[in-house]
Amino acid sequence: MQTTTAKRVQSVRPVGTRAVLAELDSLQDVLALQDMLYKSPLPGQVDVLAAAETVMVVGESAAATRAIGLRLLELELTPLIASDSGLVVIDTVYDGDDLADVAELTGLSVEGVVAAHTGQIWTVAFAGFAPGFGYMVGENEALAVPRRSSPRTAVPAGSVALGGQYSAVYPRRSPGGWQLIGRTGAQMWDLDRSQPALVRPGDRVQYRAVREVVTAKAPSSGDAPAREPEKEHHVEAGLRILNPGTQSLIQDLGRRGYGPLGVSAAGALDRASLRRANRLVGNESSAAAIESVNGGLTVEAVGDQVIAVTGAPTTLTIESPSWSESDAGSDDGAIQPGAKRTAPMAAPFALLDGEVLTLGAPESGFRNYMAIRGGADVPEVLGSRSADTMSGIGPAPLVIRQLLPVGNATASTAVANPELQPDFPGAGVTVLDVIPGPRADWFDQEALDSLCGQEWLVTPQSNRVGMRLDGTPLKRTRGGELPSEGTMAGALQIPPAGLPVLFLADHPITGGYPVIGVVRDEHLDLAAQVPIGGKIRFRIVPDSPGFTTTFTKTPEK
Repeated sequence: MQTTTAKRVQSVRPVGTRAVLAELDSLQDVLALQDMLYKSPLPGQVDVLAAAETVMVVGESAAATRAIGLRLLELELTPLIASDSGLVVIDTVYDGDDLADVAELTGLSVEGVVAAHTGQIWTVAFAGFAPGFGYMVGENEALAVPRRSSPRTAVPAGSVALGGQYSAVYPRRSPGGWQLIGRTGAQMWDLDRSQPALVRPGDRVQYRAVREVVTAKAPSSGDAPAREPEKEHHVEAGLRILNPGTQSLIQDLGRRGYGPLGVSAAGALDRASLRRANRLVGNESSAAAIESVNGGLTVEAVGDQVIAVTGAPTTLTIESPSWSESDAGSDDGAIQPGAKRTAPMAAPFALLDGEVLTLGAPESGFRNYMAIRGGADVPEVLGSRSADTMSGIGPAPLVIRQLLPVGNATASTAVANPELQPDFPGAGVTVLDVIPGPRADWFDQEALDSLCGQEWLVTPQSNRVGMRLDGTPLKRTRGGELPSEGTMAGALQIPPAGLPVLFLADHPITGGYPVIGVVRDEHLDLAAQVPIGGKIRFRIVPDSPGFTTTFTKTPEK
């Protein structure tokens, strides 16, 4: 009797201490493992990010992640059974700019391309690039075509495209290098739906040719009543933004578990400072606060408030309004500038109705966190009030005259005592600990030595998506490109030019450049405080206790 060898994960590579990357033989194995982990999550599993040849699993702790890595090697992959659920039908007008080029590349006629695209069932393998962007794989590879040699700077929303063996629909206007064959009015991403993504990993899709696009916005879920628009005159207490500074955003501890939809965690870059600010005013640790960059934020209290500011040490100036004697009987009620005082960092203080608080330029560090007792009351999106600058999810950046209402996210009836803050990056060099991999084998020892042997300059192109660094470029030892795979905050991606990009909270959930190492999770708060023009040195560190850098089924040869 013939026996069949059970299919298993080929190898598992650590991604820092909070994730592991399972490598598989085929996309079908990727889909099978993804399906198994969705249906039966492993202990401590937080997120699952499938890609072309890998599945990245994020754990809730280093210990849980190590256990997940070992368990993945023991799993026997169960063949994926086609879903019995109905198809998602996407009506498409086939008039894309690259339709003729695709016909030439595939050896088909234009009509043949349309017939091949509509005549097969597509399965959403994984998500990435942007929320609602699903990488769909077909039943055959008749339409496998290379990406454009020169990506477009702007692809219209609703564009139906081919890239490699995949098809996809661009959910929003964005840059892109796929071949455009048509367009659709289907709303691929709609936050008013109970399930924002029209298609999710594992869903089956069929394209249907139509003569014209009909755009119909899906109705909101009936599970809950629609949220009434906020009206400023209903706000009785909060903060009025008089100057948002360079950039001020609402942030909490982020949204977890939405990686399969193409949504990153976002959240405060310096999580310790956010928690400290909330603790000082008696809030829940995850309450929404203001994250501000490089000083300049000015707010006015509407009603008496309790405030705390943490993060980069700076001068906190409070200006109190006062009535002059000559205006006591006047009709215009003009408020004259009053006395100024300063407030302490990392301590709760009162900001009375009409008083104005201004944050000066940081003495060191880069980011401040301003918490108001009760938290900032803005609408939640996917369980978080954080602004995600890459996807556009969450509240928009604060603007002049905006009224920010106060919520009720308190955890204590009292405020806390002042706290000591850690040292923040100054004019010197900030050292960040790095764990090699998962793609350190794309580089030789000379490149690893260069990574840690030089000072990297933080360039002005840096933002919440990632810190772009300048220095002596690193050379790869391999040619070609890496198939896209899951990535995470802390990853040091090395593009072809050889200059590292350190991913931060708003990073894309998949990436196609090799990651030479991952900054330890404990050092990401420190990285968030390195200013533009600051210098970073990386240091390779041993694994954390109880965590190994290799998972193998058999000893290495």
